[in-house]
Amino acid sequence: MSKPIKLSYYSDLLCVWAYVSQIRLDELIKQHGSKLQIEYHFVSIYGSTEQRITKGWQQRGGIEAYADWVLAMKENYPHVLIHPGVWRECMPKTSSMGHLFLKAVQILEQRGLIPTAQSSECKKSIFEDLMWRIRCAFFEKAQDIGELMVLYELAESMNLPVSELQRLINDGSAMAALSEDMALKERHQIEGSPSYLLNDGRQKLYGNVGYRVIEANVLELLENPEGQASWC
Repeated sequence: MSKPIKLSYYSDLLCVWAYVSQIRLDELIKQHGSKLQIEYHFVSIYGSTEQRITKGWQQRGGIEAYADWVLAMKENYPHVLIHPGVWRECMPKTSSMGHLFLKAVQILEQRGLIPTAQSSECKKSIFEDLMWRIRCAFFEKAQDIGELMVLYELAESMNLPVSELQRLINDGSAMAALSEDMALKERHQIEGSPSYLLNDGRQKLYGNVGYRVIEANVLELLENPEGQASWC
């Protein structure tokens, strides 16, 4: 049996494009999951929402205009729910806290303290399920996922060892893992969220990419497992 194709997936928890395009990643896993090795990384595009939105959208109507733009997404992407209070009633200060939290969960996974296998019920691993629940907590329920208390409550609802997560955050382990993601972002010149990296970085897809385009890149590598860089 040939080795699985490695796909590195970079995203920001507060990125609406990553939220609406999750359905494409889910479909890719459904169709080709047994032949893929997916690695999840985080890019803090919304590391400072003050800088990214309040100042970044200053000439385009400010935070209200940005909130309107995000809310309008549900018209073009009816498979997702978006709470009208997103970026109005609820404006997290950063996405980095959520990324730090999920790196702690990844460490538990790597150490064998939580299962890596997908649940037969939701077709996601515990890590994947929690990551999706965090996104939904913000976009569907307008909960501030920049607050650790909100994240710990989500972990408790899934019976995860919160004390272990706290320890990994407190002792710097999670921050070290997140720093590695930052270094990978620079090394591979990841431009934004979501980004798909294949073939040792030779193939890179970024943004609101259609499912067929993503699948075509995966199929090319599955049909050519040697992953030739170029023949021209």
